[in-house]
Parts: sequence; C-alpha cells; structure tokens
Amino acid sequence: MSYKHISVSETFALLDKNDVVIADIRDPNSFQAGHIPGSEHLSNANISEFMMNKEFDQPIIIVCYHGVSSQGAASYLVEQGFEDVYSMDGGFTAWQTQQPEHIER
Repeated sequence: MSYKHISVSETFALLDKNDVVIADIRDPNSFQAGHIPGSEHLSNANISEFMMNKEFDQPIIIVCYHGVSSQGAASYLVEQGFEDVYSMDGGFTAWQTQQPEHIER
C-alpha cells in the first residue's frame, strides 16, 4: 500500500468534510504567513503526537511547498500504518495560485 496523489481542486472539495486532516510540513514561518484553512502544522517535533491523535483510516493530506517533500512524508505515514494518505500535487504554491481567497493567516 502507498500514498495517493491529490489535486488542489480535490483537496478543496474535501475541506468541508470533518474527518479529513490537512497536515502542512512547511517551516513554521511559512505556515504562519498563510496556510489552507483548518490545516495543522506538522514537523519532526510534533509528528509522534500527531500520529497518536489520528485514526489509521482517517484521510490525511500532506502539503509542502511544491508537492515534492510531501511525498516523503506521506510515504512515512503509510509505513507507520496509516491507510488513507495523500500528497497534494503542486503544494501550497499551487494552492495560492488556484485558491487565493482560501488562505488562513
């Protein structure tokens, strides 16, 4: 089993679903400057706590800058037993272009 790719528009469509988790792995300053509404900042410092607080079948979408680093993080979560993990193609850069009115600061 491996992670799946998801587009910005597919991610946007899932935002109103209560069980989906958006995990942003960019640096803290970038996250603070702007992120997808409702997303959580995920780092090496809080990944253990993050994994303890999530269900293995809960959908998790990993977001980074351009959609590259998120693939490694998504792969790691799958290796830990998470079943429904996505890497958002294009990352937050693509989100800013396609959903500029949906950025939380």
